[in-house]
Amino acid sequence: MMPRLVALALAATLAAGGASDAAAAAPRPHVPPPDTLTTSFDVSGVHVILRRNAANDVVAVNLYLLGGTRGLTDSTVGIAPMMLWVSERGTEHYSREALRLKTAELGSSIVVEPQPDWTMFGFRGIRSTFDSTWMLFADRLMHPTLDSSDVELTRSQVASGVSERRDSPDDWVEYLADSVAFAGTPYGLAASGTERSIASISAQDLRRFRDTALVTSRMLVVVVGNVDSAQVSRDIQRTLGTLPAGAYHWTAIPSGMSADTSGDPSPGKSPAPAVLEQRSLPTNYILGYYNGPAATSPDYQALRVATAVLSGRLFAEVRSRRNLTYAVEAPFLERAVSAGGLYVTTVYPDSVLAIMREQMQELQHSLVDVDNLHVIVAQFLTEYFLNNETNDQQANFLARAQLDRGDWHAADDFAAELERVTPGDVQRAARRYMHDVKFAYLGDTTRVSRSLLTGF
Repeated sequence: MMPRLVALALAATLAAGGASDAAAAAPRPHVPPPDTLTTSFDVSGVHVILRRNAANDVVAVNLYLLGGTRGLTDSTVGIAPMMLWVSERGTEHYSREALRLKTAELGSSIVVEPQPDWTMFGFRGIRSTFDSTWMLFADRLMHPTLDSSDVELTRSQVASGVSERRDSPDDWVEYLADSVAFAGTPYGLAASGTERSIASISAQDLRRFRDTALVTSRMLVVVVGNVDSAQVSRDIQRTLGTLPAGAYHWTAIPSGMSADTSGDPSPGKSPAPAVLEQRSLPTNYILGYYNGPAATSPDYQALRVATAVLSGRLFAEVRSRRNLTYAVEAPFLERAVSAGGLYVTTVYPDSVLAIMREQMQELQHSLVDVDNLHVIVAQFLTEYFLNNETNDQQANFLARAQLDRGDWHAADDFAAELERVTPGDVQRAARRYMHDVKFAYLGDTTRVSRSLLTGF
């Protein structure tokens, strides 16, 4: 998804009509030379990507437990993050209190981030305590006690967080939009779990998952920081490297999804499905998604740019000129199979939906001004370099390139790929993918025409 601050900056440029001057004044961001600090290697069956960064002593370690929501159901989704959350309460070698004190003493933090394609389990530490932090980290992954009492305490905490999703209109409309837009695919399930799954996953289920799913063929480790390959290899060999290899095979495209999810809209197509939920709110929340290309497609970056153009135009038209909303954008979902969307909060849903459709159609039937396109690409590249100032963001970027595109070297191509996007590419991507938008609507359902929600 394009960062909202970038969208606002682009919208201001477009609304002011000064895109050409801005493009001429904005320097093209420097494209870095080929990466000579990153290597990849296998250690006892674990694939590792290491980027040596000697600029500071901060080290980011991300372990991607592959699979995410794949192969799961509404009653089992969230089992991997649940196991990792419970592991905070104790392992075979550390009590809960010992884990807490030791982690604080080392100046480290351990993170769990559920995603549709994987669960990321990692730590942020410093070079001098890397080995000690690694042992805590590995112990939580490999040897959690998973006592029934700890599972119940964690369940109550996680269940509270899941139920609070309903209390946040933005979170809930996103949940509804995922469920309708990606129904029948792993992307239609909430990676952190549902009320049903959190209630039903037992301590026995977690132990079974620990004993069967923790295999090296299911793991990718990405390390960014001032450590060398010998140190990383040594720590992996004595921990993760002792796990069984298993027979897991990673594929970027989830089962049940196509690498090419496009399709030109036909005149007689059926209305897209929509989900509407009545809620008494100060404004109405609308979010819809359409299928995009796979990360390996030449259309991937073109659609990313097309959503940025549409975001700017929607902001200029819906917010700046007509004052019909506070928040509006065209998000881009970055994953193995991408998606684009439309989002707005408004008390005038019919008016805004009509404008959204007009702006989307205009993008499909006219070429973007080349100077505007240069501004957008410059903004993207600036945001990219800012994001990659942190080690943990670099780790995520490398992992996405490896897992979504099959090669971490693809991370180095990001800037060049954006710069190669032409006005014709943007128009083609808009025509090919921006249709059959499946919407979720949260608010006063009497204020919206269902035909508008299902007619994109």
